[in-house]
Amino acid sequence: MHWILLIIAGLFEVGFASCLGKAKEATGITATYWYVGFLVCLSISMILLVKATQVLPIGTAYAVWTGIGAVGTVLMGIFVFKEPAEFWRLFFITTLIASIVGLKAVSN
Repeated sequence: MHWILLIIAGLFEVGFASCLGKAKEATGITATYWYVGFLVCLSISMILLVKATQVLPIGTAYAVWTGIGAVGTVLMGIFVFKEPAEFWRLFFITTLIASIVGLKAVSN
């Protein structure tokens, strides 16, 4: 159950990073909505991370949380914000995913 909370927390981390990207492009009230989305996603992500770390080791949980956020944010950048999908970016994202899976595999 706590791993599921951690994964959801990581997805909300992607949400708050993506909201920042959209707020940067927006103006006026639209930018305000994106910043509110950022605060909501940030709050949910932190609450779920705290819940997950009550059972999971903090080092592993934090690494997995940031890894999900990093991978998800790069993928959002590629698919939503039209950032380049170059070989080395994809290579290092793949190694990051392998590291996250490895941490999960060696955790109790």
